[in-house]
Amino acid sequence: MRQPLVAGNWKMNGSRESVSALLAEIKKGLHLAEKAEIVVCAPYLFLGELQWSLGQGVGRIGLGAQNVCDHAEEGAYTGEVSASMLKEYGCQYVIVGHSERRAMYGETDEMVASKFKIALETGLKPILCVGELLEERESGETENVVARQLDAVINVVGVDAWENSVIAYEPVWAIGTGKTATPEQAQEVHAFIRGRIAAQNSDIADKMRILYGGSMKGSNAPSLISMDDIDGGLIGGASLKASEFIDVCSAAD
Repeated sequence: MRQPLVAGNWKMNGSRESVSALLAEIKKGLHLAEKAEIVVCAPYLFLGELQWSLGQGVGRIGLGAQNVCDHAEEGAYTGEVSASMLKEYGCQYVIVGHSERRAMYGETDEMVASKFKIALETGLKPILCVGELLEERESGETENVVARQLDAVINVVGVDAWENSVIAYEPVWAIGTGKTATPEQAQEVHAFIRGRIAAQNSDIADKMRILYGGSMKGSNAPSLISMDDIDGGLIGGASLKASEFIDVCSAAD
C-alpha cells in the first residue's frame, strides 16, 4: 500500500518570523495526521533555519526545495542553487517543472528533465509537476500534454527512476484560481499517468505516488484523496495556514 504524501509548496511567501510560526503550528497538529508523510517546500533563504528547527525533536516533517539548477557542477551560474547545496541543507525533496516555472521562466521539458536527473543523482527525490492549460483541456489535449511531459523525463532517466520519485498532476487552470478538478476528473488523469508508467514497469507503477496539485484544501481533500490513484497532494495556498494544511494531512490518513 502506498503511503500518502502531502507536500506544502510555500512559493515566494513568508518571513523568518512567519515561517517559524507556521512550522511551529504544523508541528502542534501532527497528532491529527499520523499516517501521511509530510513535507514542506520552502524558499531557499529559509532552508537553513527550517533544517535546524526540524532537527529539534520532531522528525516527521521532511524538507524540500521549490527548484534546482539544471547544471550539476558548481560554476558560473549566477543566481542558481545546486542540488548538492540543497542536499547539504537537509532537503530530501525538490519540486521540478512546476507550471509557474514553465510559464513564467520558460522552463522547457528538456530543462525539467535535466533538473530531474541531477536531483535524482544527488540523492534528492524529485516531485515532477505535469499538467495542462485550460485551452489544452478544452481541446481534448490533456493526455497528450501530460504524456509529453512524462516522456521527456523517461527518455532521459528511464522508467525505473520513478521508484525514488513523485509525480504531481496539477491542472494549470486550477492553480490559484479557486477552481478544482472534480475528483473524477483528477482520477482520470492520475489513472492515465499510472497506466503509462505501468506499460513499461507495472511494479514501479503500483508503488509510485501521484499527488494532486490543483487548489487542494481541507474541504475537498477527502473526496480527492479517496480516489484510487490519488496518493496525496502538492498544496499551495492552503499550506500557508497551519490548520488548513493539517486538515489536508489528516484527510490523507
